[in-house]
Amino acid sequence: MDMTGAKRSLAGLLGTWTVSRLVLLLFVFGVLRFPGPDVTTDVSVIYRGWYEVLRQGTFPLDDVTWQYPPAAALAILSPALLGFLGYAAAFFVLAFLADLTVLCLLLYAGLRPGRRLRGAWVWVTGVPLLGPTVYARYDVMVTAVAVAALLAGARHPRAMGALAGFGAMLKVWPVLLLVGARGRSAWGAAAATCCALAALFAVSMPGAFSFLAFQRERGTEVESLGALVLHLARQFGWRGEVLLRYGSVEFLGPYVSAVSTAALGLAVAAFGWLLLWRLRANRFASHTLADAAFTAVLLFTVTSRVISPQYMVWLVGTAAVCLCFRGSRMGLPACLVLVAAFLTVLEFPVWFGHVVASDPLGVTLLIARNGLLVVTTLLAALELWQSTASRTPAPALPAQTTRARETSASP
Repeated sequence: MDMTGAKRSLAGLLGTWTVSRLVLLLFVFGVLRFPGPDVTTDVSVIYRGWYEVLRQGTFPLDDVTWQYPPAAALAILSPALLGFLGYAAAFFVLAFLADLTVLCLLLYAGLRPGRRLRGAWVWVTGVPLLGPTVYARYDVMVTAVAVAALLAGARHPRAMGALAGFGAMLKVWPVLLLVGARGRSAWGAAAATCCALAALFAVSMPGAFSFLAFQRERGTEVESLGALVLHLARQFGWRGEVLLRYGSVEFLGPYVSAVSTAALGLAVAAFGWLLLWRLRANRFASHTLADAAFTAVLLFTVTSRVISPQYMVWLVGTAAVCLCFRGSRMGLPACLVLVAAFLTVLEFPVWFGHVVASDPLGVTLLIARNGLLVVTTLLAALELWQSTASRTPAPALPAQTTRARETSASP
């Protein structure tokens, strides 16, 4: 692409980001109404309630909806930095700034020699496809940390490890970014960061790890892959019910525990495959770290008992990093993630009532979205395996044999 074309592409990207983010802000601030239930109540009610507790120096000990690692308190308390705004308004502004940070990171990476702007385009288009939910959850802040970690990984493994460790203490999943890390420095830095933050919160705030018990009690959420079995069972008279528990809409009734156990089994199998891949991988390129992280997050998402809409923010962010690299083979999976993001906004919040009711429209949306995520995961796993572990490198010849061959070949 010539210089003029590059400038036009960059101008189009920045223009698209500006317009789409302005629309998202209009939605979360209530100037425009987005179809479906109000997604901002999590901030104005739940997050605000946690904020009032956390500012007293303790975690929400008796609130089962608090299911996050201790550093999540920093995200919930962050609106205090903009004390001149109300809590919800400050949170939306900070989410917007986190979004802007991701864009700047992807632009910096994409404009370097040998890179491209396709990654930035994935982020610019993927976020608005998810609707205002992106600015009404703190996942965009965690994704900013994860993107920074992946982009730092090639040259600064310790910085990557520290960022991944910090991200894991915000919302666990960024620990998956380390799957493709080579050497011990990244893992060591991540472990040191996690231990330091865990110790700090443990001694300074009561209830830092109460979330573990609450998380263990969660069931099968209505948007998950396993929930499809129960949605279909309702069509044939299954007598389960849907209730708001532990901060999400879950199924209760016969066989729900079996579905949850099956999901856990799939998660174990997925992580077993990741371990096998790591043991077999023998070809690492500059993009392998991002490709492996994207695949791992896909596996975690698909096998989760809770595929909430905000999980898609993680996938859009990691897919965007992959496409910053020219050699990445994750182009098709990244495009499929964008389609899944659009289907996600249709099932929540636009037609969430149909999903909860398990009616034909709701079930069809879930089959399409979750089925697409399964296909995307399998494609990403296949691409990762073929590009890094499908062939065994030829063993190095002993030095004496090599010299003998050279001697016999000389005239």
